[in-house]
This record gives sequence, C-alpha cells and structure tokens, in this order.
Amino acid sequence: MPNLKNSLKSLLLIFNLVLVDSILNAQELVKTNNPAEWSQDYQPFRIAGNLYYVGTYDLACYLITTPNGNILINTGAQDSGPMIRAHIEALGFKFSDIKILLATHAHFDHVGAMADIQKMTGARIMINEEDAQVLADGGNSDYVMGGKGPMFKPVKADCLFHEKDTVNFGGMQIIVLHHPGHTKGANSFLFNVKDEHRVYRVLIANMPSILDETKLSGMPGYPNVGKDYAYTLNAMKDLKFDLWLSSHASQFGLHEKHKPDDHYRPEQFIDQKGYDAELADLQKEYLEKLTEK
Repeated sequence: MPNLKNSLKSLLLIFNLVLVDSILNAQELVKTNNPAEWSQDYQPFRIAGNLYYVGTYDLACYLITTPNGNILINTGAQDSGPMIRAHIEALGFKFSDIKILLATHAHFDHVGAMADIQKMTGARIMINEEDAQVLADGGNSDYVMGGKGPMFKPVKADCLFHEKDTVNFGGMQIIVLHHPGHTKGANSFLFNVKDEHRVYRVLIANMPSILDETKLSGMPGYPNVGKDYAYTLNAMKDLKFDLWLSSHASQFGLHEKHKPDDHYRPEQFIDQKGYDAELADLQKEYLEKLTEK
C-alpha cells in the first residue's frame, strides 16, 4: 500500500517539524545586552514618497505603503513590536495592512520582533536563502553569535530570495542585492519612490560592519567570510542612488540629518559623500582585520 506509506511519511515529517518548532519556541531566549538607543522611542516620519521611518532611535525599520498593502523592512529587537505598531498607526496607517516582511539580515536586533509581527498581521516573510536557517532557529546557527540557543523567537520564511531577485508588490519593484559578510544572507534593497515633484532612487544599504569576534581568515561556520566581505565592499562602491539609508540610524547619520518635527524634506538624505566615507571606514577596518591571526 504505497499511498498509505507515503501518507504516513508525510504525517511523520509534519509531526517532526511541529515538534522541532515547539521545542525551539519553548526555549528561553538568550539574554542580550542591548544599547539603550535600540529601544529608545523616536518620532516616525515620511522619508520620501511612500517610504517612512518607523523604527527606534537607532534600529532602522522602514514602511513602504502600496495600494495592495504595505511592506515592512526590519522589525528591530524582540521588544520593538509595540513601538513599531504605534509608529505605523501614528502615521495614519493600519498595522494589519502589513503584507510583506523583509529584513536586511537575520540578527536579533533586526528580526527580533518578526515572529510576533507575522502572527499579528499574517504577513509573508521573505528573506535571503543564506539567512533562512538563522531566522528559523532564532539566531542559534549564526556564525558569530550562535551556539548558545535562540536569541529571538524562531520563525520560518515563506519565500526565499537571491542576488538580483525582485520583490514585486503593489506597484513596487524592490531589487535584492546580496551583500554577504555581516551574515551569510545579508542584503541591501534598491527601489524607486515618487512624490509630487520627482522620483527618488533609494538604497537601503546593509553596511558590511565587522563584529569583533569575526576572523576574516575563516570561521567554523563560514570559511569564506573574508572573501565575501571583500566582494561586498567592492560591489557597494558601484551602486547608483539618490537617497541612502541603512540598518542602523547611526550608520547614515539620521539624527544629524533629521530632527523630530522637521518638515518633509527628502533631499536631506541625498548624501553620496557620507556613503563613500562610511564605506571607506569599513574598508579600512577590513584591511586592519586581515592582519589579525
């Protein structure tokens, strides 16, 4: 009775997956020492066109609105969910209208609230294939910070993307740029937004910062980490854009460019010199790290 055998195998597989999920979600999360600015409130605002900042003081989260529902990029740390919801609603949008969840990379300070937000909204999670396992085990398989248990609630992605894939939704075309190193599946996003006056090419850059514990000669879970950082630093130098943002507000100088209650002014994020300087600093850091044994 092959059909019965196949059915039993499928049921067993489903049971095992549910069991693994239950075990992971039942585990106590590893405590992390987060800087105060990661959970500090910050007034949400319109960046340009249909793009809005809805993150905390330093953990950058972005809302893209469309006629078919909205896209949220990054969710901040584990406790960021209620603040992000309040920010979205303060801007006049429905939290339940989030249909897609994206992330620049699967570290606990950027996907910590993803499981909760997906549960509340039913949004589809899309992540780079190389970060899917880290997302699914709560960060336990991360090549630097992993091995101690989950740091955030594990959650499975609904869709995996790769270099130069495009997220098409509600008239938006978001190009995925795979920029590995900080994590295996780190990526930046490139897309257009439009206001009453012009079209802006926007880059949400995953700046390739290097954690202190990273050995560029190779890590047990990431032997090609040094090569990937070199690739990313080189690839990011050639990107063309009008406005640039990143995973942390501090990386693109948000608090120098924008003050709470400022009027709508997209041009404050036109900053090629700042982007080039940030990449140059990271290149210097990379070269210094290469000399470590």
